[in-house]
Amino acid sequence: MDNPRPAVRAWRRQFHGVYVIAKKDAVLYYFQPPVLIYGMLLPAFFFAAFVMARGLDAVQAVPAIIAITLCFAASAVSPMVTPWERRSKTYERLISSPVSQTAIVLGDTVAGAVFGLALAGVALMLGLVFSDVHVARPGLLAGALLLSGSCFGGLGVLLSAPPTRNPSQIMMLSNLVRLPMVFISGVLLPLAEMPHWSRPFVVISPLSYCSDLVRTAFGAKPYFGVWVDFAALALFSIVFIFIAHFFHRRGRAKAL
Repeated sequence: MDNPRPAVRAWRRQFHGVYVIAKKDAVLYYFQPPVLIYGMLLPAFFFAAFVMARGLDAVQAVPAIIAITLCFAASAVSPMVTPWERRSKTYERLISSPVSQTAIVLGDTVAGAVFGLALAGVALMLGLVFSDVHVARPGLLAGALLLSGSCFGGLGVLLSAPPTRNPSQIMMLSNLVRLPMVFISGVLLPLAEMPHWSRPFVVISPLSYCSDLVRTAFGAKPYFGVWVDFAALALFSIVFIFIAHFFHRRGRAKAL
């Protein structure tokens, strides 16, 4: 019978690698003053824009703010990490270390997801304090935020895949992907009230399923169905991480 200990140690090493990569990203990129200021102002600006400026009902506005904040925060910094490391010439040292490409991708994803969840928590607290909304299904909200955070964190890592040392190029690509999602995902307008021509675009946006779950957690009727939302977010997460792994691995082979 084969000894399972070497396999167990290998798995532990990779999980430790995920932790180290996520910690590295947090210390070097997320815990910087400009990023922290951005993180604190982002949900506040969304709250002011939706509730104060547009005068939307808080029951509609607060779930939308939470979903958008999570999407933008989880995918905001992770696209910049790899170009920054290529520019500072630390990327070659990272990919030459005894850690798999899977661990690197998952570590970057975890860092983005945790950052997004933290800012979504700020948006949630603002909504609970400054409006009369309440969370009808806390367990559903927690599950929705965790799965959505991993989905948008994976999207951010996928956006960092192009082999460039210029973060501004990735930023343009990131905005080109994320901004249209806001208009086709039912966060500005409930999914049931969106025009018929937009329905095909709704189903291809992970933000649609995130916003649907968050609205359901606040007591609204789901548009797709809770299990459909969870299944779609899980599928998007797997697809984003798998494609990100493929392109980053190809870039790693070229770099070596």
